Amino acid sequence: MVDAASPRPAAASAVRVTAALLAVYLVWGSTYLGIRVVVVAGLPPLVAMGVRFSTAGVILLAVLVGRSGRAAVRVTRRQCGSLALAGLLFLVVGNGFVAVAEQTVPSGLAALLVSTMPLWVVVLGALVAGVRTRPMTWLGTVVGFAGTAVLARPGGHPADVAWWGVGLVVLGTLGWATGSLLTPRLDRPADALVSAAYQMVLGGFMMTVLGTARGELRGFRPADVAPEGWVALVYLTLVGSLVAYTAFFWLLDHAPLQLVSTYAYVNPVVAVLLGWAVLDERPTRSVLVGGAVAVLGVAVVITSERAGRRASDPFVRRPSTRLRPGRP
Repeated sequence: MVDAASPRPAAASAVRVTAALLAVYLVWGSTYLGIRVVVVAGLPPLVAMGVRFSTAGVILLAVLVGRSGRAAVRVTRRQCGSLALAGLLFLVVGNGFVAVAEQTVPSGLAALLVSTMPLWVVVLGALVAGVRTRPMTWLGTVVGFAGTAVLARPGGHPADVAWWGVGLVVLGTLGWATGSLLTPRLDRPADALVSAAYQMVLGGFMMTVLGTARGELRGFRPADVAPEGWVALVYLTLVGSLVAYTAFFWLLDHAPLQLVSTYAYVNPVVAVLLGWAVLDERPTRSVLVGGAVAVLGVAVVITSERAGRRASDPFVRRPSTRLRPGRP
């Protein structure tokens, strides 16, 4: 959502860039663990994620109004429709499906599957948008999908992982990739934080409605939820959706794009380690091998695209959409 052709702010200190980058690495990597704790503790997945994003979006809008006035957050009807579509693809499909899937899929495996989002962007961009793709990018895509096949194959992960959960994560990743290709062509506010706030509010509302419609609140009793579930939900709302989002958009204006893009293959590593350390999610050999191959493929794709395309190319000019976090 940030146009690389716009004037860049003055160079930021290395300390601030490092702090923001660590926030994106660690916080976004930890959101998979947070979602797993939320759903295992008994909170309804879609409704919980809807409350998470709606609350975070309202808080962000309030901060923006307090900083710049109401005029700064006004959007047109057309922009509102665009932001609702983005919220549907990025949050309802991209995040909501992952939350439902994590009722059975370990957080580390979910993160590894989500990390392949840039590979889907390459494929959909070539097939639908006619984007020219370099041979090295195709090589990285093939390598990445080979790793994905190892991750998703029956018997390649713990026995209690349901096939529909793996499928939902893949569909969620496709939704995020579709949104990444589509949103640069939509009418959106110039301020990326305003866009993010409305996407969270609208996407969160849709998730809450969808979760209610599918019966998630039927028989639900807040008193039955384990305390760690509520703690994780607060963490996802205040830290995962506010701190990390703000840090990411700040980095887009103050750090090299090649550096910012590294979140795509650092996040799954963080998620796997946290899942192992906190929830005792012991990945199988197939998960470790498949995950390593998938992350390698993503790294090749990102490196190839950043090294081979000029700054005027859409892949480089709009990093917040084309390589937007497949992060819950």
